[in-house]
Amino acid sequence: MKKYKPTTPSRRFMTGSDFQEITVTRPQKSLIRPLKKKGGRNSQGRVTARHRGGGHSRRYRIIDFKRDKFDIPARVVSIEYDPNRSSRIALLCYRDGEKRYIIAPRGLKVGSEVFSGLKAEVEIGNSLPLGSIPEGTFIHNLELVPGKGGQLVRTAGGAAQLLSKEKEYASVKLPSGEVRLIRLGCQATIGQIGNLEHESIQIGKAGRSRWLGRRPRVRGVAMNPVDHPHGGGEGKSSGGSHPVSPWGQPTKGYKTRRKNAAGDRYIVKRRK
Repeated sequence: MKKYKPTTPSRRFMTGSDFQEITVTRPQKSLIRPLKKKGGRNSQGRVTARHRGGGHSRRYRIIDFKRDKFDIPARVVSIEYDPNRSSRIALLCYRDGEKRYIIAPRGLKVGSEVFSGLKAEVEIGNSLPLGSIPEGTFIHNLELVPGKGGQLVRTAGGAAQLLSKEKEYASVKLPSGEVRLIRLGCQATIGQIGNLEHESIQIGKAGRSRWLGRRPRVRGVAMNPVDHPHGGGEGKSSGGSHPVSPWGQPTKGYKTRRKNAAGDRYIVKRRK
């Protein structure tokens, strides 16, 4: 972590990453694509995610979530920064010359060799089916459907734990605390994701949030009644009613998950 001298009140508590693990500053040209800003709008042009807009321009790095290049060893060429995610990414160079990005697990170094497939050993950065991973192992980049690519546990510092295996399914404890059944044929990568310091970063000033594309949020109680259910009232009034969204939906403790959702039968223990 890097701290700043308190030259201004906003700088006093500001912290950031020192990027010591970064080995290359420019991304691999063949693995980047343009990324257009959407400002929180969907394909119809309607705002579906509020308080989004602006931000520094970015280019998308193509990440190999599938790890489907089996039985071919790859060497870690570099550890790089990715503006589109909280974790770092590692550039792999396979023995046949192909290059791919993966999410960088904690402890992965430049020059390390990683492997994917049934023959892979249980070592950091290797990708195996759950059926080949010993119980108690920490994993990340976890598939929900065999061959679809990793969908779970992809953020900085994330790690799931393989608890047990029975018949066709493995019990996996996710970072949220939820215990879920996942098919043994689904692939996962060994180890915990790096950049653990990400959760400790203090933004420090409003401008830094704008660099990230986050626009200001105005509290409902500071608005007029025409703009929000919490608005209006004499003085600093909260209205006396339960907290709701601008459209009247309860916002605290109200369950929005579908009843009888298809994935419910795979949840052994809820996160709450």
